[in-house]
Order: sequence, then structure tokens, then C-alpha cells
Amino acid sequence: MHIRRLLNLSSFVVLLLFAVNVLAQDNIVNIEANLLSPREKIKPIWAYFGYDEPNYTYMKDGKKLLAEIAAFSKRPVYVRAHNLLTSGNGEAALKWGSTNAYTEDANGNPVYDWRIVDSIFDTYISNGMKPIAEIGFMPQALSTHPEPYRHYWQPGHPYEEIYTGWAYPPKDYKKWGALVYEWVKHCVQRYGEAEVNTWYWEVWNEPNISYWKGTFEEYLALYDYAADAVKRACPGTIVGGPTSTGPSWDKANEFLRKFLLHCAEGTNYATGKKGSPLEYISFHAKGSPKLVNGHVRMNMTSELKDIAKGFETVAASAFKHLPIIIGECDPEGCAACGMTTNPENAYRNGTMYSSYTASSFTRIYDLAKRYGVNMEGAVSWSFEFENQPWFHGFRDLATNGVNKPVLNVFRMFALMEENKIQVTNPGALPLDTLIYAGVRGAKADIDAFATVGDSSASVMLWNYHDDDLPAATAGLQLTVKNIPAKRILLQHYRIDSLHSNAYELWKKMGSPQEVNKEQYAQLEKAGQLALLLPVEQRKVKSGELRLSFNLPRQGVSLVKIVYQ
Repeated sequence: MHIRRLLNLSSFVVLLLFAVNVLAQDNIVNIEANLLSPREKIKPIWAYFGYDEPNYTYMKDGKKLLAEIAAFSKRPVYVRAHNLLTSGNGEAALKWGSTNAYTEDANGNPVYDWRIVDSIFDTYISNGMKPIAEIGFMPQALSTHPEPYRHYWQPGHPYEEIYTGWAYPPKDYKKWGALVYEWVKHCVQRYGEAEVNTWYWEVWNEPNISYWKGTFEEYLALYDYAADAVKRACPGTIVGGPTSTGPSWDKANEFLRKFLLHCAEGTNYATGKKGSPLEYISFHAKGSPKLVNGHVRMNMTSELKDIAKGFETVAASAFKHLPIIIGECDPEGCAACGMTTNPENAYRNGTMYSSYTASSFTRIYDLAKRYGVNMEGAVSWSFEFENQPWFHGFRDLATNGVNKPVLNVFRMFALMEENKIQVTNPGALPLDTLIYAGVRGAKADIDAFATVGDSSASVMLWNYHDDDLPAATAGLQLTVKNIPAKRILLQHYRIDSLHSNAYELWKKMGSPQEVNKEQYAQLEKAGQLALLLPVEQRKVKSGELRLSFNLPRQGVSLVKIVYQ
């Protein structure tokens, strides 16, 4: 009994100190969430992940990370990977992978081998995940330009080195269609038609840049033959594209627009009929950080402009109603380019990546509403890189099996409910400011995203700025109104330098590359989502909860209220 009183007293003292610190500040950010405000049903757009190197999927740390992601998500997570049809021996390397699904015998007859691609999909399915099955890249035996084929790119090398024989059109489109047909048919036999009908199938990756060495018309033929094969093998499947990148670039936007027009009205290269199967639309959106006077400056405007232009293009097409998946949705474009060769990527290990993700992902809902489109998912192109140095600066969710702070933003999203409600924040930056000007100067992006369900409500709050510079901690006053319970369980989770942050602990250890068993266990624990304060039961008066707390620059909080 005395111990319980001491714990309660300790919690009270901590809360009092937080309140005193906040009230001592001149500028308090007042944020209000009204649980009776209109509800907007939203989809879990965050539950999508992808990566270049498919063979990492079934390796030690890859399996561990996939299991963790599946465990914290209440909804099926979709996973997208490149190189699912690339020729090779299954060796994993940076921006490379292979399955050797297709070869030919001495007479040019197809030889199919699904063992490696099965091991990839088996790993997903065993975790309750679902593939976004990317139909690519070109097997060596089918490529019109088969040599050189295997690349050996490393960070710091010219990026163009990666575009080898796998990026070329097929020498025989009918053989290409037959390969896709046999693959889908095999998946139906292995996993069942009902399961395969819940997957997404997409044709290629970023065909508007050097990932595709053919013409636009040749991509249309590639798409038509593949989409026709998918539907013949399993009529209930979901197929889409074009997975082009950068809609805010004139050329890329033209690519997306013309592709949608072809699917609606063009002559199908495979069937000769009008149009082509299209059941969802995908494009990519990327930010563009750089180094300014020795510090990292993010550029969310580039990513949000891509998303806005992509939505605008879809909204003006015959396919406005179709689901949209942003097939890669990231702060920049090269996950395997570390901070050693690209110092602007130093944001990836710490909390800047976390706050950027919280801010940018929540704005996607606002943009989808503005353009009236059907937003389905946003793929974070971030996974893990097996057997690489600790915190090497890759864009990944974990390093050597230890979670980075950014993964905890997705844990926060997973804890939230499915109905978005209004947040009142008089000092919030307007959406158009974020799209066209970014977060620069003295004013930070301090804002919130709130959701509600039948038995709980959540508010995610962040203190984001494009410039990675020291800054004063923000004082927040959060008011939650119309709570339909007299008692609640209050949970306050936090990502900052002291919470949910294995990177800061690793630095305190001396940044070791050789980590002992005890250190590893400490890092694992530090990488999990942590509470700012102990879970607390509270009485609610007049349906209202008020919380005062500090939120450091690049920090993220999740306040969750569970009705008792």
C-alpha cells in the first residue's frame, strides 16, 4: 500500500514539473480535439512498406523486422519489393536481388522456378501480410539487352550503374505474358484464389525514368500483356500501375496522364480491344533534403507537390474513383545511399525522420480530401539492410535487428482509431504553406492528428522543422472535449532523445560496431515505443481532459485515451 502511494506521488511530482515548465514559457501552443466533431472514416495508409532487395525478406533480421511490424499492426500490412523476376542466384546486395524465376532451355523453351519467390511470399503470408506483387524486372533470357546484367553498385558510385539488362523490354511479349500468367496461376495454386484476390499486382517500377529502357509505347505493351495475363490467370485479382515517379515533374505527370488515357480508351496491345485492366493507380512521391551551412534541411514541399499533382491528375481522369497507392512515399529517393557518401541523409537515424513522417503522412489525408480521390496506401520505402554497419545512415526501419526511432511512428499510427476528427490549432501552418514554402524560419510545424473509435480516442502531436538545428522546446496545452466516459486510462507515448530512441543510447555507448549481448538487449529495449509517463487512470469532469507538456523539436507524442 505504501509503495503504491509512493508511485502515485512520484507520478504526481513528474506531472507537476511538466506543468510548471510549460506554464513558464511565453508561447503556449493550444490544441483542441473535439470527440463529437464530424467523423471521417480513414484507411490505414501507413501500413505499407517496400524495399529494393527481396532476398533480405527471409534473412535473419528481415524476418525479425517483418514479424515485429505484423505484430503491432491490427490490420494486414502490404509489402512491396523490387527484383521479383530478376535473374540470378538469390544473392542479396545493395539495390539488387534475384529469384531466377525464368530461364530458357537450349531450345528457347521457358523454364519456371518459383522456389525463391515462394520463400519471399511465404514469409509475408506466414506473418499475415500481403504482397504488392511487382511484376519485374526483366529476366535475362527475355531481355533485348541481356549484357551486362548483374550490377555491383555501391554508395558513392554513379547511380546509372544500376540500370543494366534487367531494365530493358522483352524480346518476346507473348513469352512475357506467359511468364506472368504462370506466376499468377502458381500463386493461386499455392495460396488459394481467395488470398491472391486480396493482393495488388503492379507492372514494373518507375517506367518514366531509367528503370525502363524502352519507349512509352513499349511500356504500354508491357503493361497490357502483363495485366491481361494476370486477369486470365485469376479474374478476381487487383492489377494496376503505372508506378511512375515524380508527378510534379512535367514529363512524369504527362506519363501518368497518358497512361490513364490509354487504359480508358487506347487499343490494347495484347488483345486488340479498347482499354486495359486498371483497378488501382500507383505513383511515387519523394522529398529532397540537402546540406545547408553544415546542417540537414529537409524539403517536404517536393514530396507534397508530387502527391498533390498525382491526385490532381487522377481526379481529372476517367478513373477518379479508383484506389490510389503511393508506391514509394519518402523524404528522398535512395534508401541505400548512406550518410557517408550523402551527408544530407544524416536525418535517418534520429528523430527528424520520425517527425517528418508524422507530419507528411497525416497531410496525405488532407490532400486526398481536397482532390476528392480514393487514397488507399502510402508505401514507406524503408526496410532493413542485412549485415551492414550499425546506424550507417541507410533509410531503414531497423539496424542489425534494432528498431530506429522512425519505426515507432508507425507503431503510433497502429494504435490510432479509424475515424479522423477535427483538430483546432490556431497557430497551425496552412496546408498550402507546407506544400509551397515548407517549414522554414522561426515557425515550426507544431500540429496534431486526432482519431476516435467506440472505446478510445488518440491524438498524435509533433514538433517538426525542415532545419535540423537546436531549438527551444515547445509548450503544449492539449484539450480533449466530449469524452464519453467518467473514467479513462491515459497513455502518453513519446519519441524524442530520451524515449523510443536506440540511436541516442548507441551513441552514449560510444557508437560501437561490436555490440555485446548486454548492450544488444539494452538497444533492443530502447528501440521499442516508450511511454513518457506511467499509464494513469483518471476521472473526467464534464467530459474534458486537459494536458500540459513539453514537446522538443523533432519530437512526436501520442496521447491515447481508453474509456473505462
